Amino acid sequence: MLKRWQFWAGIVVSAVFLYLALRGLHLPEVWRVMQTANLWWLIPGIGVYFIGVWFRAWRWHYLLRPLKRIPTRTMFPIVNIGYMGNNIYPARAGELLRAAVLRHREDVSISASLATIIVERIFDAVVMLGFIFLNLPQLGRLTQDAGFGGLNIYQISIAGAVIFIGALAVFLLMAMFPRRTERLVTMLIDRFVPERLREKVRGLTFRFLSGLESLASPREALMVFFTTVVIWLMETAKYWFVMHAFPFEVSFYALMLMNGIVNIATTIPSAPGYIGTFDAPGIAVLQAFGVPGEIAAGYTLLLHAALWVPITLLGAYYYLRQPLRWGEQVQRLRSEQAESTANN
Repeated sequence: MLKRWQFWAGIVVSAVFLYLALRGLHLPEVWRVMQTANLWWLIPGIGVYFIGVWFRAWRWHYLLRPLKRIPTRTMFPIVNIGYMGNNIYPARAGELLRAAVLRHREDVSISASLATIIVERIFDAVVMLGFIFLNLPQLGRLTQDAGFGGLNIYQISIAGAVIFIGALAVFLLMAMFPRRTERLVTMLIDRFVPERLREKVRGLTFRFLSGLESLASPREALMVFFTTVVIWLMETAKYWFVMHAFPFEVSFYALMLMNGIVNIATTIPSAPGYIGTFDAPGIAVLQAFGVPGEIAAGYTLLLHAALWVPITLLGAYYYLRQPLRWGEQVQRLRSEQAESTANN
């Protein structure tokens, strides 16, 4: 499990972001805005969001095909369990949880499935940065209208693009040239890893590399990319539906920009559920488009709840229906996986 200091550091980060999100706002008015929202608009919003979750399950099924063909209907509950874990455990521990559940149910290597999950996250980040860059002319408004520091967001976006697109390029090259990658990895392990650990590290690394096989051709990578675009357009559609519950209106492109910025911001370590790191940039973006602060806060907080609650409840339902439990069982499964790798 994570060290306690990491948990409390996340709590502090979330508290700071919540302070930044709500400072200067009249909180009773924020509450009144939320109370008067037309909650019927949450129904289509939640519906379109779960269509996106189904696409996430299909994408993971697609990435795992070189390892094992698993139907999307089998992947859907596991994906929900993973997102439930991300929402209630710190440091996105749900990713390890869903890899462990997949190992338990389908006997897929944890290290290989974690490789596919990392690929998912890189594609997610690239698409989110695409949403931001598509609306770069709007970023200047963040400096003038919201005071959130548009220049900083621009610089962070450039840095993020370099990091994530660079990582994606490396993964694509590793997948397209597996033999050269294995030779390079073997050379690095032999040179830098103590002899007693080499076989274990080599086994884990090669299993990890096997999780990249779905990216071996440009066609496969493009399929994953376009699926990722659909996923995030579905999530932006949820933003659009929930917006109709409140007395304001911005363009779909503005909501794409908001979606991109808040999801990049949630990569900052924080308390479980991305408290604060989701809300502060979301409110700032809406204020930049002229939405009054109290309405922007009410919308963002309700949207956050509508994103968090349904998938957490459904993930908990699926989690309680399967035997694997977080804690000793997951750690034991990881140990068994490591021993199996070392023996192979």
